[in-house]
Amino acid sequence: MRYQAIPSTLFTENRHRFIEKLPPGALCILQSNDIPQTNADGTRAFVQNSNLFWLTGIDQEETILVLYPDSPLSERRVMLFIRQTNEHTAIWEGIKLTKDAATGVSGIEHIHWTSSFEPAFKKLMSETDLVFLSIDHHPGRSFGPFARNHRFVHWCKEEFPLHEYRNAAPIIQKLRAIKSAEEINLIRRACEITHSAFLAACRVIRPGIYEYEIEAEYVREILRHGARGFAYEPIIASGENSCILHYISNDQKCQDGDIILIDAAANYANYAADMTRTVPVSGRFSPRQRAVYDAVLRILREASSLLLTGTTPEEYHKAVEALADKELIDLGLISVDDIRIQTPQCPARSKYFLHRTTHYLGLDVHDAGDPYSPFEAGMVLTCEPGIYIREEGLGVRLENDILITRHGNKDLMAGVPLEAEEVESLIAHR
Repeated sequence: MRYQAIPSTLFTENRHRFIEKLPPGALCILQSNDIPQTNADGTRAFVQNSNLFWLTGIDQEETILVLYPDSPLSERRVMLFIRQTNEHTAIWEGIKLTKDAATGVSGIEHIHWTSSFEPAFKKLMSETDLVFLSIDHHPGRSFGPFARNHRFVHWCKEEFPLHEYRNAAPIIQKLRAIKSAEEINLIRRACEITHSAFLAACRVIRPGIYEYEIEAEYVREILRHGARGFAYEPIIASGENSCILHYISNDQKCQDGDIILIDAAANYANYAADMTRTVPVSGRFSPRQRAVYDAVLRILREASSLLLTGTTPEEYHKAVEALADKELIDLGLISVDDIRIQTPQCPARSKYFLHRTTHYLGLDVHDAGDPYSPFEAGMVLTCEPGIYIREEGLGVRLENDILITRHGNKDLMAGVPLEAEEVESLIAHR
């Protein structure tokens, strides 16, 4: 692994928090992700299942966690099954974790090879009728080929149809929403690397450069600091591309007078940062670009201050919408009359203010979190307002990562240049 070792106490404590939520007699099984396939025999880099990583710290495929806290045998209460290295694996892929190494990472004493999982599992299934498995249901995720956890659910139901099955994912994800001090440090490190990468990218921005050249500079700096890579597909969107919310082609030439919307961040130790900046190709915003930039910045400043304990997401979103309405009126994009005759289904702002401005952040970029419960200390959320004027080919988005504490909040991106003059200086003095 590229990142510094994480203390196993983090994962031991996470398991303790989760086990406390299980009903008496429950058995819980979590599987790792598959290695993603491309074409023919090609593969992409392995990314661990977030719930399994949160409970174990194991960053390896073919890993299975078994929790049976009420077992009369202490050695069966927490078990980890990992892939055993053979000569073929060692030659082609390298050495996998030893049992001792897996204990060191996870804090789990009872480690077994994955090849011995099935008979052990069948024995456990004879001792309980209540089984927790794990399937994530994210509202933004499309259905596709069954992943390893999905396949395991189907196999269990075929082999043991009379057991009662429940989903462990909602319990784990609710716990994941509150970050420990160690997790906050990992997110902070991802933010620091993102800061460094943004500064490196700004040093090469000039008229005539291609978007992918900026992306290359960004990822070089991310990898140089030991991060896994981008936390998500980077958006390097110049000119009218800045109005495409999920633009990832990154293949156009940056023209003099354009702005570039850069939404790119690092993933460190499986924890994500998420940052957006908008910069002028030439080193100076035009008056119109500056007016829109300052409007978005004002929304960001005020919206960030609303991310506080006790505030509900809906209260936050309504307050931000009011801020956006004022700025859009001042920019001449909508009028007071437009707001007066708008409907809830089609608000006047919707043409220019296209998305909500916060989401939870952690092991996933769009991390676990309850969209209806009040914010709590220990949560990390983004703040990302944007104004997109397609008829002008001008989109501006700004985004920072905010840690909520009992005494207000802390901006984890506070050191990254944000004021218009600071951003212009970065490009002008490349």
